Amino acid sequence: MEKWQRSMEGVGMNLNFYKNKSVFVTGHTGFKGAWLCQILKNAGANICGYALEPVSNGIFEHNSLACCMNSVIGDIRDTDRLTRTFIEAKPEIVFHLAAQPLVLDAFEQPRYTFDVNAQGTVNLLECVRLADSVKSVVIITTDKVYKNQEWEYGYRETDALGDTEPYAASKACAELVTASYAETFLMNIAVSSLRAGNVIGGGDVSEHRIIPDCLRSAILGNAIEIRNPHSVRPYQHVLEPLFSYLLIAEKQYGNNKISGSYNIGPNESDCVTAAEIAKIFCSEWTGAKWHEKPVANAPQESGTLRLDCSKARSAFGWKPIWDIRTAIRKTIEWEKAKNKTEMTNRQIGEYYEQAKYS
Repeated sequence: MEKWQRSMEGVGMNLNFYKNKSVFVTGHTGFKGAWLCQILKNAGANICGYALEPVSNGIFEHNSLACCMNSVIGDIRDTDRLTRTFIEAKPEIVFHLAAQPLVLDAFEQPRYTFDVNAQGTVNLLECVRLADSVKSVVIITTDKVYKNQEWEYGYRETDALGDTEPYAASKACAELVTASYAETFLMNIAVSSLRAGNVIGGGDVSEHRIIPDCLRSAILGNAIEIRNPHSVRPYQHVLEPLFSYLLIAEKQYGNNKISGSYNIGPNESDCVTAAEIAKIFCSEWTGAKWHEKPVANAPQESGTLRLDCSKARSAFGWKPIWDIRTAIRKTIEWEKAKNKTEMTNRQIGEYYEQAKYS
């Protein structure tokens, strides 16, 4: 624990802050949620998670996280179960990650996507509104909340929200819900919405995501198929946004004057095309190859998406640590590791040790 604390203090955040804190995490069985819970577990937090059943072979299952926290399996749309769980947990800090997170799935299930992403956020914030224990809330949305302009420069927090494709629209709705509750009902509680870029890392088994698709193909010895090789996205290792979530949740605890909306993304040089991601992956995985394979009648997705993250850097001193090649290398390293829990903790420790001297 002392090593963790020394590392975190070096980057302006004391992980000891979370020791014995009551923390509520929605979406804890998912990719980002499980990584977050591993960090909180190591910090000594009292964690209550609320989410759907974990997917097979994901990081939550590999790291046996259900054994070291109060893991409640439930749907964010089930207001009665969510409310009961929240009341019993009496959380001081809330991280809302529960979502339908896949762009292509949103085209096939638009109603479900809006129910989970928009109404699910209402349900969670209703729990916060009716509680008297909460001091800090972090709502996780996405870089895709912005109205797509195909700009070459990064979107800022003051730019217009609301693209037309259903996933982006549902997350923009979540932003409006968050702002409404924060300014109308939760004036004495710190509430921030964090708009993170595309994340990669060990344990992501989702469909229609570039690195999981690369891994599945490479393991099987098949050529990697890239549907939109020229699309530009702000890729980052999963530890990058998780660090920012923890940092902001701590800094705004008891200080709602600094709460607000913040972009969380990589350096400009790491906003790369899907083709560049595939090339880096193939250079790190011996024998891997890729080719373009457009999908017939595929839904239209934005071509270029970058984030201006200067607001978070100025307000909290946050900045990215690992570049895109390091992020991909760490993901492959995790996937090849025999002991996933050991590798998870090792990578978290390495990340913070590097952050200490950045």
